[in-house]
Amino acid sequence: MPFRRPFGILVIGLLAVTVAVSACSRGGADDRAPEPGDRAVAKVQDETIWASDVKREAVAQGLVGEGEPLDVTSDLFRRVLDEVIDQKLLAKEAERRRLDASPLAQRRLEATRERILGDMLVESVVNGAISDQAVQTLYNEQLRLAKTSEEIRVRLILSRTRPEADAVIGILGQGASFEAVAMERSVDEATRFSGGDLGYSTLDVMPQAYAGALRDKPAGSTVGPFQTEGGWAVLRVEDRRKENPPTLEQARPQIVRYLTYEGVRQLLEQLRGKAKVDVLLSGEGAGRNEEPASAPPAQPNAAPAIPSPATSSSAPAA
Repeated sequence: MPFRRPFGILVIGLLAVTVAVSACSRGGADDRAPEPGDRAVAKVQDETIWASDVKREAVAQGLVGEGEPLDVTSDLFRRVLDEVIDQKLLAKEAERRRLDASPLAQRRLEATRERILGDMLVESVVNGAISDQAVQTLYNEQLRLAKTSEEIRVRLILSRTRPEADAVIGILGQGASFEAVAMERSVDEATRFSGGDLGYSTLDVMPQAYAGALRDKPAGSTVGPFQTEGGWAVLRVEDRRKENPPTLEQARPQIVRYLTYEGVRQLLEQLRGKAKVDVLLSGEGAGRNEEPASAPPAQPNAAPAIPSPATSSSAPAA
């Protein structure tokens, strides 16, 4: 389940600007490893390409995660390496043709440089401030605030008419298996071949007709028939259980994302508070003291809701 709070995201993109970054580079003959333990993997006209360059490109393309390893002997590494080599060749040819000398090119290259520097600032200032203790504290607070709901596992047989639904009740009353009758008679194509299984879900996400019929029914109950927009429904309550909150490790990615966005928003607020910024636009809204567009909206006391474990939501619309 995603955050209930709408976040704006500070996008620090590298994928669309890799060639421009290559065109910015100078001093390519420097053979010193940019990172400890780095490995030279290719040379393009005496300019070294390092394993970290290939990994950075793979991360920018979303092929691997920031913290995931990338084996230099893998097919993926070789494919991305070929792309980095191609980018180097294109950038060098652009330099040879003096395409980097125009004012427009200089502005675009400077914009790329600023994006990368902003990314590095976020990594060093914001990400560096996100500790395990901060994650644990927010997780404990959200557990305290979380409301635990009851989940219900239900099976469905959907009929087109009331007489057909009554016939289903009669067959079930003779001891027939609910799953078998669902496969034979239900007109709900989404669930009939799984014996009508709708999985676990909470009443608040069910169609109103289903929620009303199931509200006080214990496990083992057969409910219906009752009318919905899709036809006449007969339900079987398989199980009722308390919804379990996620573990810390399950919730960690969303908590870290929230803390990162909050850190970026606060950093931008500080920077805007210190800087002289004049918006040179006329008309309505010009000059207003607005929230930075690249930061998430500020909401007092807002925090990410502890996400629910994945539940089935295959119930047909009422």
